[in-house]
Amino acid sequence: MARELPPARDAARRKRDVLERLAGDEDAWVATADAAGEPCLVPLSFVWHGGALVMTTRAANPTAVNAAASGRAVVSLGHTRDVVLIDARVEVVADGALGEAEGEAFVAKLAWDTRGRPGWVFLRFHPRAIRAWREVNELPGRQLMANGVWLVQGA
Repeated sequence: MARELPPARDAARRKRDVLERLAGDEDAWVATADAAGEPCLVPLSFVWHGGALVMTTRAANPTAVNAAASGRAVVSLGHTRDVVLIDARVEVVADGALGEAEGEAFVAKLAWDTRGRPGWVFLRFHPRAIRAWREVNELPGRQLMANGVWLVQGA
């Protein structure tokens, strides 16, 4: 027996839902790869600030090392029936170089502060492409951002 799918959301609703997830979710899956193409997938906590996802990890962790080398990552929010995939350009932000407002937003949301801790860095993920869908009926039109520009105006 086939399961009945809820109606597909229009692009404006999907964008609003993505922005709500970015504001409200605390954790994401982050995928990077090393120079040999070996993947690394880890969960990291984040804050959405100034149009970028801000996360922290140890500078020696593969995620930070890979991000520094390639400047690229894929970030995933949600679960398999409510997917947000973000292709991002990544900046590694050394301790002391994170803006005060970003740091305070991170601490306010996550009650965790690595500023001033030796060996830690922040990662700033700038979305280049965003895709979002819930079910197969939402696969058409799942591309909401391309080349860093929202394809859907308003929200």
